[in-house]
Amino acid sequence: MQTRFRRYVGTRVRRYADRLFAENWACKLFSYLRPLVPTYPRKRMRNALKFLLALAVALLLMMAFRGLVTVVYTVEGEGLAPTFVTGDRVMVNRWSYGLRTGRSGGLFDYGRVCRQAVQKGDIIAYEDPRDSTCQTVLFGWCRALPGDTLVYGDETLIVPSLQDCADADYYWINALGEGNPVDSRYLGFINEQRIIGRVFVVLCNHDAGKPFWTGWRNDRLLLFK
Repeated sequence: MQTRFRRYVGTRVRRYADRLFAENWACKLFSYLRPLVPTYPRKRMRNALKFLLALAVALLLMMAFRGLVTVVYTVEGEGLAPTFVTGDRVMVNRWSYGLRTGRSGGLFDYGRVCRQAVQKGDIIAYEDPRDSTCQTVLFGWCRALPGDTLVYGDETLIVPSLQDCADADYYWINALGEGNPVDSRYLGFINEQRIIGRVFVVLCNHDAGKPFWTGWRNDRLLLFK
């Protein structure tokens, strides 16, 4: 009986000693690793949240600016030379003639916020009348305004206008490149609703066939029109 009791007591003591050793070892290990574990006090967390919020707001403002104020197009081909060349990134001001709102036949009627007149000689971006999706964008310079009279070949033309009871104001747009036939000579008069805005700067030029870190042209940087 005494022998069994001694064995029992000895077993319990050894288990307790092993557990104490293990706990002491774990405490020592934690004390060594604790300086390596990053801490996040409330102030640091609050500053991080403020930074993320400011970054999100900046991204939203940038997207709104690009969608409502300006838009950038990439020139492809040599049809716009010498004014624009392949690889040019041109920026168009949507507010040059007033921001377009709605469209005839759409959910909202066509209109322009802060409307301004198109000037002769302006380089403008406009939607290709042949494209029903309005995804193809053309560039040209304004030769004649609504109500103007111009001579084309053997004909004398009058540009339709609202004052002459036309359904909208129209413009005669000439191509930028002399060898480019896609302008009012081929498309006819351009409805005001098709005009996106005025091209006012060439941001840069990059050769699409080269890596991003090469292929940039120093002579095509920030060319204002």
